[in-house]
Amino acid sequence: MLLQSLPLSSLTAVSPIDGRYGSKTESLREYFSEYGLIKSRIKVEVEWLRHMAACEGMAEIHKLSPEADAALGKIAEVTLQDAENVKKIEATTNHDVKAVEYHIKQKIAASGIPELQKLAEFTHFACTSEDINNLSYALMLKGAVTKVIIPSMHKVIDTLALLAISNADVPMLSRTHGQPATPTTFGKEVANVAYRLQGQLTRGTSAVKFFGKFNGAVGNFNAHVVAYPHIDWPTLAREFVEDRLGLTYQPYSTQIECHDFIAELSDSVSRFNTILLDFDQDIWTYISRDMLKLKPVKDEVGSSTMPHKVNPIDFENSEGNLGLANAVFKFFSSKLPVSRMQRDLTDSTVLRNLGVAFGHSILAYESTLKGLSKIAVDDAAMKAELERNWMVLAEPIQTVLRMVGAENPYETLKELTRGQTVDREKMQTFVKSLAPQLSEAQLQALLALTPQNYIGIAPRLATEVFQVIADMRAGKAQ
Repeated sequence: MLLQSLPLSSLTAVSPIDGRYGSKTESLREYFSEYGLIKSRIKVEVEWLRHMAACEGMAEIHKLSPEADAALGKIAEVTLQDAENVKKIEATTNHDVKAVEYHIKQKIAASGIPELQKLAEFTHFACTSEDINNLSYALMLKGAVTKVIIPSMHKVIDTLALLAISNADVPMLSRTHGQPATPTTFGKEVANVAYRLQGQLTRGTSAVKFFGKFNGAVGNFNAHVVAYPHIDWPTLAREFVEDRLGLTYQPYSTQIECHDFIAELSDSVSRFNTILLDFDQDIWTYISRDMLKLKPVKDEVGSSTMPHKVNPIDFENSEGNLGLANAVFKFFSSKLPVSRMQRDLTDSTVLRNLGVAFGHSILAYESTLKGLSKIAVDDAAMKAELERNWMVLAEPIQTVLRMVGAENPYETLKELTRGQTVDREKMQTFVKSLAPQLSEAQLQALLALTPQNYIGIAPRLATEVFQVIADMRAGKAQ
């Protein structure tokens, strides 16, 4: 039994996106809130009126005077009070798009401009609700992705690239299958992730086109050609969608735009998120192996019972939010392209949840960045681990022996190192025994090798990653 009606606040919101984490996701409210949807719908309706007024083929609609055009533009400057009025109308109509139409007509009637008032009935002319809705969601997605999501992705990538450069020559032991493997550097491992993330952004999210259809009840301009048979409606619609709204025209559709681009966008962001989730888990593992230190924050508490704890909670929070975001993105990409015959309404409630997946993504990006600000590389611990694993030099030694034609080089090194404890003395004693098979330069080169300096061109790769990413963003590289 409900004891009291709780007012909506960060404490009473059902979703943590608007509650606990509201301050971190507020940049998305302009796009994915009910207000954001109403604002976009009004923009589409107003721009359609403007577009028709500029079309010479509609004798009943005259070119707008500067005063009338400015008044229409003012209607598109939607305030919270305007949005509340739309919701008030909807309470009567029980139809959200019709409520937007009636709101605009009210505004036109109140404008006091006769030429504009004569156009009132051309509001929503020849449109089905989905003509307005699909364009509105496309505008919302384009705005959120270009102004919030991609800049946040860039921030993550740039932070990683700088971390890679600053640790380009810090050697660390690789682990394949969880076991000691060829050394690398911490910077190079971070560079791998930065490059992968930028690749997904370049080839995926940044490349997605935001489609919109504007062709009537079932995509054939049926009512349009009855009213104005002489107009080239596909051309007029394309000009409206592309030139006025800045979207990409979808020429073939049923009543709804097929949402294929939303599926594409969902999959591309999901791939970015998966790479970042992989990174979060690796950093968590490096911390647990004491390769990275967590900087304690004064007055923070790590455990309610263990006072000493400093936990990698930011990377854990990021991982959880990325998993949740990707689950929703996966649903979007599998559900939204599917609609019975010329349309069903199942997409409507799903589209209203677009902000959920992007909200959890933003939370994850911010958590990863916060976590990165708290870590420090323990290069002494990394070097100490390398010192315990001289067996990793079996690879370069057997490679050189192959080069000079030695007999059974791989098998010889396997017998020496596999499952054995190998320290500096044992490895260098073995190398010295190879003197008859090697030139003096080759022998000295192998004796100079240590697990700490056997890192190939890792420092160079890590150092170059920032420029590589810049080239990818400029379209000079993939």
